[in-house]
Amino acid sequence: MTTYTPKPVSTSGIELPASLTALLERLAENTHDVWAATRIAQGWSFGPNRDDAAKKHPCLVPYDQLPESEKEYDRKTAAETLKAILKLGYVIDEPNGAESS
Repeated sequence: MTTYTPKPVSTSGIELPASLTALLERLAENTHDVWAATRIAQGWSFGPNRDDAAKKHPCLVPYDQLPESEKEYDRKTAAETLKAILKLGYVIDEPNGAESS
């Protein structure tokens, strides 16, 4: 078996501009929603305590009901994605008009 060595894009030195704060939060919420939809599709449901055997998880709630520590986990994932996009030379522009849902 081959040993896997992760090699994420190095985002050291990349700072997200304040103009991306709203996008970061929306992507964090989307990250949570994608995770939750996958869990629900696998038969998981809300439970006050995590129970893998019973497929219960306390984070199967809307993003705004998550504890701040869980939101931070999703924000970190979103932030690293945005930083990688910028590091790879892409430009993120604000959309014209209203936000898409």
